[in-house]
Amino acid sequence: MRAMFVEAIDGLLAQMSGWLWGYVLLFGLLGTHLYLTILLRFPQRHLFTALRYYFAGRDGEGSISHFSSLMVSLAANVGTGNIVGVATAVAMGGPGAVFWCMLTGFLGMSTRYAESLLAIRYRVRNGRGHIVGGPMYAIERGMGCKWLAVLFAIFTALAAFGIGNVTQANAVAGVLRECPLHIAPWQTGLALAALVAVVLLFGLKGISHVCTACVPGMALIYMAGCGALIGSHLELVWPAVQLICSSAFHHEAAAGGFIGSTIMLAMQTGVRRGLFSNEAGMGSSPIVSASARTPNAVQQALVSSTGPFWDTVVICSLTGLTLTICLLAYPAIASGEGSMLTYRAFASAGSVCSWLLTISLATFVISTLLGWSYFGEQALAYLGGERLILPYRMVWVLVVFLGCVVPRSTIVWNFADCANGLMALPNLVCMIALSGVLLSQTRYYLWGRRLDEVDAAVSATEE
Repeated sequence: MRAMFVEAIDGLLAQMSGWLWGYVLLFGLLGTHLYLTILLRFPQRHLFTALRYYFAGRDGEGSISHFSSLMVSLAANVGTGNIVGVATAVAMGGPGAVFWCMLTGFLGMSTRYAESLLAIRYRVRNGRGHIVGGPMYAIERGMGCKWLAVLFAIFTALAAFGIGNVTQANAVAGVLRECPLHIAPWQTGLALAALVAVVLLFGLKGISHVCTACVPGMALIYMAGCGALIGSHLELVWPAVQLICSSAFHHEAAAGGFIGSTIMLAMQTGVRRGLFSNEAGMGSSPIVSASARTPNAVQQALVSSTGPFWDTVVICSLTGLTLTICLLAYPAIASGEGSMLTYRAFASAGSVCSWLLTISLATFVISTLLGWSYFGEQALAYLGGERLILPYRMVWVLVVFLGCVVPRSTIVWNFADCANGLMALPNLVCMIALSGVLLSQTRYYLWGRRLDEVDAAVSATEE
């Protein structure tokens, strides 16, 4: 009976996910990315200008710095989507999914810029004097559409448990179960829940301090592992790049055990996992971007726009290239569950690489759990006030443990995909509806070279 119930829930979520990620949301997301890229004259070209502002500003009363804001955002973004998500995309859609994933990240820089700009433009001070914002405030104050803002907040609070909690815990428990130590899922769950609970006691400042300390190091460790794997098969780098590019536009399945067989499937899985990884268009990261101290919305929006670059264009592409190389070198690793493909690829190069992956994934998961806990609690606070934050944190910690011991990973990923799609829809509508605000702010501060000029409306929330 229990098995039948699980199968029924899994089937329902799979159907809903397929509907959400059909042509409407798939092309709606890419279309918004492309529309904003053209409308805002390729804000991606200002990448180095954004890098210059990384360390401008500092933490303040009820706010955090540019860099801290970016680190919390990256902490939430850089997680299992970069490792397990890319693996499932390659397993389902073939190597071509890596191309679409990377393209989603590049174009998503414009969308992240836009959603962060609106989050800062319409942010407010809450009852405790903290700066809060996000798409729900932009929808309510900018569009004057309270019901849509409420829907976004509800979807965000639910999505947090999928993309930011259960999937993360489930993935790391699976890897630690397969590692040489063979750690039981319940042991992983207890350890993760305890660590998250301790950090959450200190609120946003505690989360930002942990993420600022962990994110750069964890990314470098993971990139070193990928570099070691690529370096051991340099002769396969160019064939892997060719396979990724050709598979993105080819109807036939790639050799070596890949499941994917059509352009649409490669596009669907690549874009879906690209969004899961960098979350550009979902509206999650702007929730923390709104708390940054900044003279104007455009300056912080530029800093925020670099998130998808590091997360997807760099890390996800590196993962995809590494997986494709390993699949060409060791075709047998393509068999079995797709979510474990990255671990099998790293393990094929020896125990050192498998340990690097295990350490990286564990750190990624902890930081993602912390970042998404903030997104979820802010959405809930918008709906019912800050009195709901403490109960939410208690439930959050409990679900961390449950996510580690849940037996069926397909339910976890199908739920996350459904929550992602529902969350993205109101945010995409908001950005299109307020494109005039985006254009006027960008024209004045970015194109007019006034990035250091103080916007009285924005600075008023910092006083």
